[in-house]
Order: sequence, then C-alpha cells, then structure tokens
Amino acid sequence: MSTPSLRLIFAGTPDFAASHLQALINDGRHELVAVYSQPDRPAGRGKKTLPSAVKLCAEAAGIPVYQPINFKDSADRDLLASHNADLMIVVAYGLLLPQSVLDIPRLGCVNVHGSLLPRWRGAAPIQRAIEAGDKETGITIMQMDAGLDTGAMLSKVACQIHDTDSAADLFEHLAKIGGPALINAVADLADGRAKKEIQDDSQSNYAAKINKAEAEIDWQQDAVVIDRKIRAFNPFPICFTRFVESMTDERIKIWRAEPLSATNTSAAAGEILNADKSGITVACGRGTLRILDLQMPGGKVLAARDVLNSRSAQFSAGTLFGSPSGTL
Repeated sequence: MSTPSLRLIFAGTPDFAASHLQALINDGRHELVAVYSQPDRPAGRGKKTLPSAVKLCAEAAGIPVYQPINFKDSADRDLLASHNADLMIVVAYGLLLPQSVLDIPRLGCVNVHGSLLPRWRGAAPIQRAIEAGDKETGITIMQMDAGLDTGAMLSKVACQIHDTDSAADLFEHLAKIGGPALINAVADLADGRAKKEIQDDSQSNYAAKINKAEAEIDWQQDAVVIDRKIRAFNPFPICFTRFVESMTDERIKIWRAEPLSATNTSAAAGEILNADKSGITVACGRGTLRILDLQMPGGKVLAARDVLNSRSAQFSAGTLFGSPSGTL
C-alpha cells in the first residue's frame, strides 16, 4: 500500500533548511503547496539585499514563496490557512511560531532540530555541542508545541562528532542525515504510524544564540577548550585574538587550530612559543595550541606558514596575544 500524499508547507531560511526542502522536492511523494522564508535581508560586505537559500530553492522548483515578518497579523495567518495544508515542516526558519499557527495544518507542525533532543534546545545546538566537547549529536524530528524545542520526538538519528569537526563540517553531516530522516517521519505521519516520545526535561540544556563577543579567545583557558570554541564558531562568527601591545583594535581571526601538549609551560597564557612552517604555537592556561589557519585584518584566510612569509616579526616568540588592556 502506497503512502498517502500530503499537502505540505515548508518554512526555513538558510542552506541547512534548503537541503531539507530539496530532499522533499526530490522525494516527490507529497505536494509542496507553499514555502515560507525570512524576508530578504542585506548580506555580505556590500550589504546587498539577497534572497535566502530556501527562497532560491523554492523558486527554482516553482513553489510559491511567502515572507511575512511574523504571524501577528491575522491576514498572514489566514493566508497560511488558505493553503489547506496537512502538515507544516519547519527547519531553521528563524521565527518562534505561536500556537495559533501550529494548530493550522491538519497534522500540526514538525521541526527538524540539529541535536539529539533533549540534549540541546535553542538557537545554536550544533555549535554548543562542539563547544561542550560532546562526542555525539544528531537530528531529531519533533512535533512542535508552543515551547522552545519541547515537543514530542518522532524520530532521532545519531551522528558522531569528530575531534576536528567545525560547525561547518557538522552542519554538512547533519544535513545529509536530516533529509532522509525527515522523509521517513513524514511518511510515518501520513500512514498514521508515527510514534511520539515525550522529552525528559531534566536532561535538557539551553543552546543560546551565538554572541559575537564570545568569539574573543581567552588564552587563560585550556588548549582543548579553546580549540573546541574555534571549531564551534567556524563558520560564524570566527574566533579572534589581538596583540596585547597593539595600540589598535586589530583582530586576528583564527579559523583552524589544534591542541598540542596538555602540559603547562612557564610561559604566560597567550605567549607565542614558536612560529614556523608547522604553525604558530601559543601557550594557554593549560597546554599549548597551534594555530594553523588565520586571517589578518582586511586579508584572506591563509595557512599560518603563508602569513609568516611576510609577517614573521609580528609573530616572533615572546609576543603576547590577548586584549590591548591585557585582560578580556
């Protein structure tokens, strides 16, 4: 017996969401009657107004796109209801949906969440999992309710976090497993076979939205902790440091690094110990960290050895990283 076809609304904004929309389009078993995405906003250095990845994906497939600022206006809720959808799928949409919206589709709304719920609830589950040193994460397909990622779980698929994974890497891994997981969950809902598992609230943590101020490296921390933050904040907002003796606020962005020895040195935290073709080795509160890829102000992302070709004096042994005041 074939799976009944559903009328679907999809709501999402970034690349991660677009990959799930494309999976539904490729699957072809259900009718995508409307796509919702955040309004076009300025992006990039030129601040040119650009459409979201989800909008581009939907337009390429000929699916109507709607971009309300929110659903406070009854006209926007009425328009959503007029699509007569069976199910609404929400992936990184960027809006908290009120119960009045969640109740509109016949089967409600489901969310694709980048964590093995209830481990990380909130805006940045992928980044916070890396920052916390988790060894595993995954995708949870969840029936949405009015809470923050508190709804019943429909399915979960696990994914290992490797010691070198950045958030960019993990987004890519999760997008690959998220599409098939979503398709299977929608099929179970269509067939009436979906099993709902209530979350254990006592096991949850709040994955707060990433704040740019968090990205400044505190060299008093352990090398492994700094490395995790560098990976968690790549591709956004990118961790940075500064020369203590600099009279300017020039920020050196650190794109990739690796923790070395966990043994303490006699050097001050933030002190450059060595700089050569293998990278720039820096003393931390505990252990040492080797910077592999960095970006000087106004420049491109380069391997440390390439930066040293023209700036070796700036990164000589004994130079201190930190904030100009010497404290964070």
